Amino acid sequence: MNLVDILNVLADGEFHSGEELGQAMGVSRTAVWKHLHKLDELGLELTSVKGRGYCLAGGLDLLNQENILRQMESGAADLVSKFEIFHSIESTNSYLLTGGDHGHVCMAERQLAGRGRRGRNWISPFARNIYLSVSWTFQGGAQALEGLSLAVGVAVAEAIASHGVEGVQLKWPNDVLHQGRKLGGILLEMSGDVSGECKLVLGIGLNVDMPREPSEEIEQAWVDLKQLGFNGSRNDLAAAILQRVMPMLASYDKGGFGEYRDRWQALDAFFGQPVYVSSAQQRTEGVANGVAESGALRLLVNGVEQHFSGGEVSLRLLG
Repeated sequence: MNLVDILNVLADGEFHSGEELGQAMGVSRTAVWKHLHKLDELGLELTSVKGRGYCLAGGLDLLNQENILRQMESGAADLVSKFEIFHSIESTNSYLLTGGDHGHVCMAERQLAGRGRRGRNWISPFARNIYLSVSWTFQGGAQALEGLSLAVGVAVAEAIASHGVEGVQLKWPNDVLHQGRKLGGILLEMSGDVSGECKLVLGIGLNVDMPREPSEEIEQAWVDLKQLGFNGSRNDLAAAILQRVMPMLASYDKGGFGEYRDRWQALDAFFGQPVYVSSAQQRTEGVANGVAESGALRLLVNGVEQHFSGGEVSLRLLG
């Protein structure tokens, strides 16, 4: 027996006696009790009532590989070479960077050292949000990946919309927003030959049902899908995302960002607004004017258009 076994039983949100849990797992009530005490480490609140047993109020929406793949069309599912779901992991992106194969998908219930863009921490509480990474090999080097983070943003926004959540927007180059509040983010990391064969790891983090205590560590305005009316399963959402992302990765080196550009601009949260672009060296103020065919940010500076690529560049609203 391990903690995962107990979580699978308690996930239904109903009461289960210690004796029932012990019989189901083939262990003593004492062994069950020891495992139940570990739930605090996961931030899970266990309810205990004498004569009824133990309960996780509201249950748990645990990830399930078979459920996710079953919801995907065969053409997209066939692109998944390997699918792993971890109870706990340092980082799904880090895991695939060190050993992920082409088409390898990794998800986790919890990340201990999740990362966002520019090295920021990504708050990753247990069984609440989407932490998903995909490893993919490209032959054309870094140039073939221009605009990919934006294209993935389109896929994520459209997956969310397919589940009835309206008003999702995108912020260049990799944020998913709703009314200015951060809903999710995309992280691309690359290894290999920048001009030849390279491995890309695509990470997607999405707030689904963020608990209050961990959210206090987030340093910017945020929102989760539950607040926006989403009542579905994380499995449903993961399937909708992978259904769009896997074919995108398979064809991106042929079509590039061009076919996603208009869809991205229709979701642009900052279009026509006064903004500034900053890097370690300089700050440039102007008016956001969408994106170029390459995915570069177009900024009107005193009526003259300038282009900015991603990397260590940051975009913010003025004022």
